[in-house]
Amino acid sequence: MWRYGVGALAALLLGLGGFLLLRGGAAVGPKLTATAFPLGNASAAASPLPEVVPEADAKTREQKRFDRYDKDRNDAISRDEYFAARRKAFARLDTNGDGRLSFEEWAVKAFDRFGGADADKSGTLTRAEFATTAPKRRPATPRCACGKAAPPAESAAKAGDDEDK
Repeated sequence: MWRYGVGALAALLLGLGGFLLLRGGAAVGPKLTATAFPLGNASAAASPLPEVVPEADAKTREQKRFDRYDKDRNDAISRDEYFAARRKAFARLDTNGDGRLSFEEWAVKAFDRFGGADADKSGTLTRAEFATTAPKRRPATPRCACGKAAPPAESAAKAGDDEDK
């Protein structure tokens, strides 16, 4: 039974220690003032702040979506307005304009990709040709605009030594 008491006491002490670490860590950092980052235009720094805080657009996401569909702005979406985007997409795929999509019209991108990858025009793809059909991945965008930190001198020197081997 005494083990439960010791465990509860230890958990309480760990929680208290974590709380003190977090509270103390916030006050340790340097405080930034308005003069820490001077503005390029000195007159802008002297101008007073506005009295009213600017507000975001009051429209919700659904209101904006509704407005995109409501082309004639009569606060009602007709059947034609609702299906207009789909009709345009269908018209782009219906290359011969007969109002019907054949398999070839629907899969035109796949046919083009296969034809472009089949370098020897044999009607089959080798492993090397198939590798060219892999989807192009977009490079990952960095989460911040800050540059990466330079590697420490030790790791850069070690990397240079590894390349020599």
